Amino acid sequence: MTGRFIRLLPEGRIQFAQRDLEALAHAMTSDQEPTPTAEGEPDPEEDPEITAAYTYLGQFTDHDLTFDPTSRLREALTDQELDALADFRTPRFDLDNLYGRGPADQPYMYTEDKIHMLLGEPMSGNPFDLDARDLPRGPNGRALIGDPRNDENRIVAQLHAIFLRFHNQVADCLARPEYLGKNVTFEDVRQQVRWHYQWMLVNDYLPMVVNNETYRAVFADPNRPAPSLPGLQNGLRLMPVEFSVAAFRFGHSMIRPQYRLNTTVERRPIFSRDRGDGARTDDAADLGGFRPIPSDWAIDWQFFLDLRPGARPAATSPLDDPIDRRPQKAYKIDTSLVSPLRDLPPRIASHPSMLALRNLERGNTFRLPSGQAVAKALDEEVIPDKDLVIGKATADDKPTPLPQIAEGFIENAPLWAYILSEAQVTSWKNAGGVRKNNVPIKLGPVGGRIVAGVFAALLCGDRTSYLNEGASFTPIPEFTRNGEFGLAELINVALTPTRQDRQRRGDTS
Repeated sequence: MTGRFIRLLPEGRIQFAQRDLEALAHAMTSDQEPTPTAEGEPDPEEDPEITAAYTYLGQFTDHDLTFDPTSRLREALTDQELDALADFRTPRFDLDNLYGRGPADQPYMYTEDKIHMLLGEPMSGNPFDLDARDLPRGPNGRALIGDPRNDENRIVAQLHAIFLRFHNQVADCLARPEYLGKNVTFEDVRQQVRWHYQWMLVNDYLPMVVNNETYRAVFADPNRPAPSLPGLQNGLRLMPVEFSVAAFRFGHSMIRPQYRLNTTVERRPIFSRDRGDGARTDDAADLGGFRPIPSDWAIDWQFFLDLRPGARPAATSPLDDPIDRRPQKAYKIDTSLVSPLRDLPPRIASHPSMLALRNLERGNTFRLPSGQAVAKALDEEVIPDKDLVIGKATADDKPTPLPQIAEGFIENAPLWAYILSEAQVTSWKNAGGVRKNNVPIKLGPVGGRIVAGVFAALLCGDRTSYLNEGASFTPIPEFTRNGEFGLAELINVALTPTRQDRQRRGDTS
């Protein structure tokens, strides 16, 4: 379950001063809003296209690819130390964060048949999903799952539970006579789940977050993608630090300060505020994880993405609820993180507890090249310093040019900050006459090529991916909608009541 990290490009020649990184981190983190935008009111920080579910699909996917628990912030790694650094996740889309080491080594995550995944306690709160479940947990309340980080907050935890249920739906489907019948094995099920997941990432997630021109350049032929990054044309079996430490951390800017989970639970903050004495106010009422989820906090996924046909047939409550079930939008991909990320709870991170500073220090530790150096290496247009701004991607915000924050950033932007600013700058530039607040923000040429290119290279370099071993793969027809399979379809499949679900409820229909 381990891999290694590599560099795609030569390491950065200039290390950033700690005081400069701290100044940039503070500039990249919003102040506490005196009054949050009311539900149903226009919020200029929301992306008009990307819904909140994709924020946490990105987090789930990141946990499938990388885990570096050994390197330390503020201690720069030499090339030799980088070569020896273990990635405690295989650099493949193989869902090791879901399956762990499998039913033979971790039987407590599986049912007795060693084919189905074990589910947690029943949950309520979503009338469209009477079979919602928490993660399986031990006596101390910690989740018994392949990657404990998927219990970091109560949204990614419930998305993980959706994947557990999707696996079980695939197992039941393959066990039918028209498929594999009684000969179905755990490996058969895992393979199909992995391929559906990979298909969803390529055909749904990437087009949602990467600008169309870059996505089409990499995936002009979805079955023969062209990574278009140095050294990746023949696939990839190691994890590039430019991706894991910088580019794929773009999702941190998409996090909202609050979320509504269902119609019965009011919006909750992602983390509680510190009282100043080390304790936190109303800690049990926030969305922080590593603990059981309140039983009535089942997510109504219609608040996170457009499920379209497939959710309503299971409804058991009146459909004229006073709260409109509209998907909450992700915040825009820009150089502004919401205020709760300024002070992460100790159970999540500390020293420093500011997420932006952790990302910037991590880039320094891995000696990442500057954003300008990466743009030049990829033959992409370098964004001038005056246009490389830090702030919200909204019409009323007054962003600050990066060099004004510290002279050390003149023509020398940290890669993570450059990629976020590039998304904002290029999206606005290509928007035509659309008002700034209404412009969808997607990763630009540098960020998009790294993310889409690494996705493509990982799939090409994995002999067990659907591009290789499953070259003729298409999603199970009954799982699709109009021939499409994405995150909405995966969730709809997971929400479908199984025979065991109906028996548990005493439903004989």
